[in-house]
Amino acid sequence: MSIFSRNTEATTAATDLAALTGDYTIDPAHSTIGFVARHAMVTNVKGGFQDFTGTLHLDGADPSRSTASLDVVMDSISTGNADRDGHLKSADFFRTDEFPTMTFRSTEARDLGGGDYRITGDLTILGTTRPLSIDLEFNGAAKDPFGNERVGFEGKAEILRSEWGLTWNAALETGGVLVSDKIKLNFDISAIRNA
Repeated sequence: MSIFSRNTEATTAATDLAALTGDYTIDPAHSTIGFVARHAMVTNVKGGFQDFTGTLHLDGADPSRSTASLDVVMDSISTGNADRDGHLKSADFFRTDEFPTMTFRSTEARDLGGGDYRITGDLTILGTTRPLSIDLEFNGAAKDPFGNERVGFEGKAEILRSEWGLTWNAALETGGVLVSDKIKLNFDISAIRNA
């Protein structure tokens, strides 16, 4: 079973796969790229990026040939707090004046079965490129009221921010640190098939 179809009928699944093959553009108005960080060892702070572009190539005949790319404008980071957002854009964290974009370029795609998929690629932050694997669940395909053919995916991954040079922190009097090294990434992607 492929990520491109949850249908249990093999013949229908093959038809669905063939129908979805093509190039897609991520629709940022209906997609989110978010993250979760542990704060002060006691709570989670959630945020996301408001400005990003991306493309997908889905290959129904051979899902391993599917690809994805993503470009994120780092100045668009938002956590719901202007002071915190300013700190994240500063030299302590993302240095957005020097490194305005975070990128992801896929290098491998795997069909895990049951509608699940894993895409591995190169994530570049602060000029450092390291591998990242994202586990995806296919949410379906539909034609919207405007005639756009859409596909949807939900994804998640975890990184250690220190591996990309994001090392700023502050010690707590009670032990531990202010910001976790482990960051959870969340993706809700809606992509429109190119004409």
